[in-house]
Amino acid sequence: MDVLLARPRGFCAGVNRAIAIVNQALERYEPPVYVLHEIVHNTHVLEALRSRGAVFVEELEDIPPGSVTIFSAHGVSRAVEEQAGILQLRTIDATCPLVSTVHRRLIRLNSLGYDVLVIGHKGHPEVEGTCGQAVGPIHLVSNPSEIANLRVIDPAKVGYVTQTTLSVDDTAEMLDAIRQRFPEITEPERTDICYATTNRQAAVRQLADRVDLVLIVGSKNSSNSNRLREVAEHRRTPAYLIDHAREIEPQWFTGVQRVGVSAGASAPEHLVVEVVAWLQQFSPGSVEEMEGAEERINFLVPNLAV
Repeated sequence: MDVLLARPRGFCAGVNRAIAIVNQALERYEPPVYVLHEIVHNTHVLEALRSRGAVFVEELEDIPPGSVTIFSAHGVSRAVEEQAGILQLRTIDATCPLVSTVHRRLIRLNSLGYDVLVIGHKGHPEVEGTCGQAVGPIHLVSNPSEIANLRVIDPAKVGYVTQTTLSVDDTAEMLDAIRQRFPEITEPERTDICYATTNRQAAVRQLADRVDLVLIVGSKNSSNSNRLREVAEHRRTPAYLIDHAREIEPQWFTGVQRVGVSAGASAPEHLVVEVVAWLQQFSPGSVEEMEGAEERINFLVPNLAV
């Protein structure tokens, strides 16, 4: 059974930066270092950081006063920032710079008197953080059916921002509905879906057309990993989201000659290597990496003095 690897796949610049921030904080301040929410959505990354002394919490009240506290790559609300100050926590912001760009756009639109539509998944940490940056009216929308009933102050002053890890295809459908409802919508030059999400989805779209089955390496609560699985399924190719090689089921491969493999933006490459090794042991064949976009983006790690 042959294996075709998507390119690009795995870690993006924002994830690399967030993990580096936690590791450097552990070296500089010594454990424990507290992280509000999962720094990125991958169980293996979290376990590796826990083993070094990182403590992941869901509420700021669970952190001892004066402790070094890191905000996850998904970003947080203004209320969380203010509460951290009240609790006298020593905070480090690991918000992905692309998410921070979304925050600034929302704030600017609100400041200009616009209602802002926040396109994203209800309950996702990034969406909660983005909505929590608002300084004016916002409306969270998750599917096109919600657009028709929206009530805004001035239909001529409506803008939007998007969660950075959405499906490009699904977002296009959402934007079509928004443009029909608000013909004068103010749009950015491009959507807020990040370069890494766009590149990985494009690669899986091509991958799915060349294989009989697709495996996406990523954790179940990873939005961008779930979107990769959906992209493959939209191409009518069976696809499975797996956290590691041990979740692979041999019966998936009945009649399969070629398997495609990719990984979400928060999944480390060693997990892909383990999946390929499992496939080669199960049914030896060729292993090839497809051509794809080159990613040279790097984000600087901020000054960790707190």
